[in-house]
Amino acid sequence: MAWLELKLSLEGLDAERVEELLISAGALSVTLEDAGDEPIFEPSAEPSLWSHTRLSALFAADTDGDALRSVLLAGLGLATLPPHRLEPLEDRDWTREWLKDFKPMRFGRRLWVCPSGFTPPDPAGVNLLLDPGLAFGTGTHATTALCLEWLDEMDMAGRVAIDYGCGSGILAIAAARLGAERVWAVDQDPQALTATRANAVRNGVLDALRISSAAELPALRTNLLLANILAQPLMQLAGLFAQRVRAGGMAVLSGILDSQEQDIRHAYAPWFDLTSVAQREDWLRIIFVRNEN
Repeated sequence: MAWLELKLSLEGLDAERVEELLISAGALSVTLEDAGDEPIFEPSAEPSLWSHTRLSALFAADTDGDALRSVLLAGLGLATLPPHRLEPLEDRDWTREWLKDFKPMRFGRRLWVCPSGFTPPDPAGVNLLLDPGLAFGTGTHATTALCLEWLDEMDMAGRVAIDYGCGSGILAIAAARLGAERVWAVDQDPQALTATRANAVRNGVLDALRISSAAELPALRTNLLLANILAQPLMQLAGLFAQRVRAGGMAVLSGILDSQEQDIRHAYAPWFDLTSVAQREDWLRIIFVRNEN
C-alpha cells in the first residue's frame, strides 16, 4: 500500500497550528524531526523545539496535494510555503522506521526512557525500556513528560496507585520502578492492556502491577491516581475519581490544554482542592488533593 508523505521545514511556524491543520486535512500521522544535529534533554529550563525542525506527515495515497497546500497557506496566512516535499511513499514497517529516530530521554534527575538497541546512558538511573507501539505513551509527548518528571521527584516507596488510561503502561511502570508497592494499570482499550503487560514483563515489574479494564477495576481507594488522557474524559470521570482517591490523596491529571484549565478546576471542585499547575508547550499537568467532602 502506498502513501503520500509531506516533509515541511517549519522555519519559525507554529508547530501546533501546522499539526492541527494537517490533521484536519486528513493526516494519518504527524511527527517532528531534528533537521540538524541538536539533541534536547528533558526537562529543559524552557520547553522548545530544535532550531531547525522538520515536520513529516503521512496521508492516504489519493490525497489531493494541491488542496493540501491550499489548506496550509490559508490556515497559516502565507503566500508561499517554506521548503517542502510532497511525494508518494511505499509502505514500510512504521514501528521500525520510528525506532531509527527514537533516542533515550531523561525526565528529571534519574528517570530515563530507553528504546531497543540502546545502552541506558545512566546505568545508575531508573531506566524504563520502552519502544513505540500501538498503545500511546513513550514519553515523547509533553503530557507524558510532565507526569514522568513529577514521578521522578516523588518518594513512591510503599504507595498504592492507579494509572487510569495507562496506554503503554509507561506511568504505571515508572511508578513501580520508583518504588510503588502496587499500581493498578487501567484502560478500556485491550491493545493498551496487552502493551502494558508486555512492557511490565520487559521492565521486571509485572508482580507490582494489577492490569485491568476500567469495567473490571475493583472498588478500591488509593492515595495516588494518575490520569494522562484528555480534558473531556477527565471532566466526565471527576466523580468516579473522587470515589477512587481517599481523603488527602492526590489526583495527578494531564492531557489538558491551557485553555481547558478552568473547566477542569470546576469539574473537580466539589471533591478536590487544587495544589499545583505545571505547563509545557500548551499542555498542563494539574494536581488536586482529595478533600473531606
